[in-house]
Amino acid sequence: MAQDHPFTRRVLGCAALGLAGLLATGGAWAQAAAAWPTKPVRIITPFPVGGGPDGLARLVADKLSRKWGQPVVVENRPGGNGFIAIDAFKRGAKDGHDLIQLDNVHLAAYPALFKKLPYDAEKDFDPILPMFRTYFFFTVPTSSPYKTVGDLIADAKKNPGKLNYGSWSVGNPVHLGSELFEAVTGTQMEHVIYKETTQLYTSVATGELAFALGSSATAGPLYRAGKIKLLAVAAPKRTVGYEDVPTVAESGGPANFEVIGWNAIAAPRGLPAAVTDKIKRDVEEALAAPDAKEKFLSFGYEPFPQTREQFNAFIASESKRFGDVIRNANLSLD
Repeated sequence: MAQDHPFTRRVLGCAALGLAGLLATGGAWAQAAAAWPTKPVRIITPFPVGGGPDGLARLVADKLSRKWGQPVVVENRPGGNGFIAIDAFKRGAKDGHDLIQLDNVHLAAYPALFKKLPYDAEKDFDPILPMFRTYFFFTVPTSSPYKTVGDLIADAKKNPGKLNYGSWSVGNPVHLGSELFEAVTGTQMEHVIYKETTQLYTSVATGELAFALGSSATAGPLYRAGKIKLLAVAAPKRTVGYEDVPTVAESGGPANFEVIGWNAIAAPRGLPAAVTDKIKRDVEEALAAPDAKEKFLSFGYEPFPQTREQFNAFIASESKRFGDVIRNANLSLD
């Protein structure tokens, strides 16, 4: 019977040791994940105190605190296009004890809009799960002659460059959604930027703007007060609570036209799957609670359940969609 060569025995021995090391490392990761979190957890958010994203984050943080047996605090770092919050996150803990709340502009639009970003959306963040989504309505003054989106399109084509719409900055979902609307309808309109959303929708109510896209949270109060009209919702179907408002397609606009905002919890890239799975599972449980569902309704949000694979694919599709709009409109920020 042939004997093993000494070199072969050494190779097999090294392989066995390497496998044992990998198993030991995997076991250590599993133990660490089971014990995680071992200290307070911070959810850094670029959104101000009192808004919908902040309110939902605080509700989730309270539930996670009780489940994890560690304080979970929401730290608001608004301003600077979200870069202030992102910088704090990048300088924070890389073991999952620092998380961040982001929206679609940070993950899908800014990489195409800014020539230089203080972050890399793919390398710096691991998007764990979406917290919610919200669709946008076409808002017009109550005195507007438009009864349908078709009326708005017809007027815009008749008077190129004369109609205006508003948003609160370059590159937000309202602005990019309006740019997309121009592109798919072959119209040309003027973009007016406002510093505050309240000023924006007040300008719709007074007739200073022909229209603006607005969510239930931003435009809903003025609609319920009878100060503005909602021509349509840019969604695949009518929205809960606004069943009398048609979709864009039903209102004479382009088929399948959607303008969506969404919000996510992200962790540092490179965490063990056991940790990210735990975060996803426990945040989903918090979002499914009855009081969380009430928050969804009060802010006009919808649950947006996704597997990790589905969410990554969705972000990729959103990045392409935003990127196409930004390039076609020749938009760029330094």
